[in-house]
Amino acid sequence: QAQLVESGGGLVQSGGSLRLSCTASGFNLDDYAVGWFRQAPGKEREGLAGIRARDGTTWYNNSVKGRFTISRDNSENTVYLQMSNLKPEDTSVYYCAADSSFNYLKQVLTSPAAGWDGLDYWGKGTQVTVSS
Repeated sequence: QAQLVESGGGLVQSGGSLRLSCTASGFNLDDYAVGWFRQAPGKEREGLAGIRARDGTTWYNNSVKGRFTISRDNSENTVYLQMSNLKPEDTSVYYCAADSSFNYLKQVLTSPAAGWDGLDYWGKGTQVTVSS
């Protein structure tokens, strides 16, 4: 069964770092663009970062640019989100999603309310909590 599974979330103090992993099973993630999103209770889903399938071209939301880094290890069928200088407002459930089209993924990253269900795959999320 093809699926994406996020891991690496947890509790961290303000200013700390975490690395999230998005691992695919049942399909080759290197054929897909992958994005990271987050959604806090009562808030809309927010697109954070995306990475293209072959050449590793990246896109970042300005709100996390310089603090978050997306990367991929195709040998591990995994995409990572390295998060540094975390703030309490980064507390959220973090999701990864994959799509065969980087352009479509970027559309969803910039407007997550529209198109999420059209993505090829998405995970169930991992909780990140940043204490002050």
